[in-house]
Amino acid sequence: MKVSGFTFIRNAVKNDYPIVEAITSILPLCDEFIVAHGNSEDNTRELIEAIGSPKIKIVETVWNDDVRDGGKTFALETDKAFAAISKDSNWAFYIQGDECVHEQYLPLIKSEMEQTLNDPKIEGLLFRYKHFYGSYDYFAFSRRWYRKEIRIVKNLPGVHSYRDAQGFRIDDRKIRVKEIDAYIYHYGWVKPPSSLNHKVRNFNKFYQEDQWIENNYPVSDTFDYGNADRLIKFEESYPQVMSARIEKSNWKFSFDPTTSKNKNSFRRRLLEKIFVWTGIRIGEYKNYEKVK
Repeated sequence: MKVSGFTFIRNAVKNDYPIVEAITSILPLCDEFIVAHGNSEDNTRELIEAIGSPKIKIVETVWNDDVRDGGKTFALETDKAFAAISKDSNWAFYIQGDECVHEQYLPLIKSEMEQTLNDPKIEGLLFRYKHFYGSYDYFAFSRRWYRKEIRIVKNLPGVHSYRDAQGFRIDDRKIRVKEIDAYIYHYGWVKPPSSLNHKVRNFNKFYQEDQWIENNYPVSDTFDYGNADRLIKFEESYPQVMSARIEKSNWKFSFDPTTSKNKNSFRRRLLEKIFVWTGIRIGEYKNYEKVK
């Protein structure tokens, strides 16, 4: 069984992405790791090279900054990385620059790949998500964010990144997946207020026109954390690869979503209560087809 890891990244230093932690968190499972490195304005390439692994292969790309069609640029860059993996790889393990896999899940992930390798009904593996928010001490629940997504796919013809690189499809149809008992830790919202403001402004450049960004997210040292419906204290161990970054965090986070000026509508609150009571998220979008 051969496994290729892959990701895309640009300006990881400038935007404070934990790309090194992302890559190294799944590197033990990979026989090679493809990094599509965009035209950075910082030393992102040197940062990746400093990992010092012979498994890592860097592919230079140029982002089209004029494309503002629903984050399509992210999917295009993901596809460039996927296209560069070895033809004889069985599995492709995707991770984004603000994600991480805890080492406790690595044996299970490897076992699942081995068990489903020759099962034609399974085309990918579905991961659960913890979206950390504000600080490394809390993760959030919100109907705005996906709970599960594909992060491992078989190296099959027609596989491509979907929409803004949320997940994958095969020739525009949903991929048949097995859900596994492993989590992706997403740290994209773990930043101090000024850094989050910068992140949101930069992120929206791939979705919106400049004037819309200025009207909705003007430059500021503050940030409205009202995106979270509910915060949960994280009381488990942190991934070892994240230890140094977490120790360096130097901001205080004390946001209470129940006091946010962006309180949810009655409908959203009701739907959230139904989810808490039953585990069923009514109307949830699923970019995959689960195989039972």
